[in-house]
Amino acid sequence: MTKLVYITYAKRTAFGSFMGSLSTTAAPMLAAHLIKDILQNSKIDPALVGEVILGQVITGGSGQNPARQTLIYAGIPKEVPGYTINKVCGSGLKSVSTCSKFNYDG
Repeated sequence: MTKLVYITYAKRTAFGSFMGSLSTTAAPMLAAHLIKDILQNSKIDPALVGEVILGQVITGGSGQNPARQTLIYAGIPKEVPGYTINKVCGSGLKSVSTCSKFNYDG
């Protein structure tokens, strides 16, 4: 049986500077706004999301597993798994490449 996997967008949040205009907004909240936008533009029901993989460079101060926080803030069911990739500059690219492997692994 073929399992269809869709990667609709690979986007990133805005990035700021120390004590800049984004310093009062938690990274999981920034990412949640981005995921909500992606789901809305793709016309995908959040209940259909199977997994969230979030690339985040500096997770200090974000609490445990920012990806889980993000998916909950974005309105994705709490039963959906999510995990965070922290590979410094390669975090975003690694999260996209990890998602692309789901097509091959079934």
